[in-house]
Amino acid sequence: MRYDLCLPWYWEYDDAFVGMVERACIEEGISLWQIKPDNLLESITALYKGVTTFRTLLHRGQGEASFDPIPRWAREFGARRINPAEVSAWSEDKATMHLELINAGLHTPHTILLASFLEQPVIPSIDLKPLGENFVIKPSNGGGGEGVVLGANTVEEILRARMEFPEQKYLIQAHVKPHHLDEKPAWFRVFYARTETYACWWHTDTHIYKKVTAEEEARFGLSRLGDVTKRIASICRLDWFSTEIAFADEFIVVDYVNDEIDTRVQSQAMDGVPDEIMESIAKQLVKIAKENT
Repeated sequence: MRYDLCLPWYWEYDDAFVGMVERACIEEGISLWQIKPDNLLESITALYKGVTTFRTLLHRGQGEASFDPIPRWAREFGARRINPAEVSAWSEDKATMHLELINAGLHTPHTILLASFLEQPVIPSIDLKPLGENFVIKPSNGGGGEGVVLGANTVEEILRARMEFPEQKYLIQAHVKPHHLDEKPAWFRVFYARTETYACWWHTDTHIYKKVTAEEEARFGLSRLGDVTKRIASICRLDWFSTEIAFADEFIVVDYVNDEIDTRVQSQAMDGVPDEIMESIAKQLVKIAKENT
């Protein structure tokens, strides 16, 4: 049997998203193969024996090595992979994306790029003045805030931070102070899926989302958020991701590309993504599979 879309997953909080994908598959008239821990062994066996195969892979099994044979099969046999691992790895390197975005004419925080500690244990003297009173220290491949130091202001903090992930490059970035619109900080997280963008106000302390309305988009000129995100999509070549953009004097891309999206929805978690946005994202991903049938 050959399925149109294969969805491996194990994280319990993916359940609402998986349900959305399932409904979208029914609407589009395509078949869905869910691979979970309870059918993982038999599914991989069937896949490698050629008993059951698939055309498109939407992989949510990252981080569990026992799921790795599935994307490996997809690559070896030419299945359409949504967010291929090698593209994700390239686009999630913040140092690489920083240079790519600048070359594309997008605005980013003032940044100093440093080699990894292993490559350059002793760094030359750094002029911190352009960064302002406080700055942010980020490992190049960190995710979910891991290894990020906020409110740093000394070279000593930079030197110590580099040793936490000694194999990674580091970015030293100026803090971005967004304007306030309607008494809200103009800080946004924008989702991209296939060809569509979905902008949300995003609070950096609480991580709570609020969808940008059509009225707000028109009143504050926030359609630019979608334009910037589509430019990022053309650079990173991912099928779906999120990005953080702050509006100061310009629209500044603050956190470049996040492709392992937390799919928890707002109806189940206070800091989840608005349900209607996640539902739309699921439909767009299923359309990718539909196009590949």
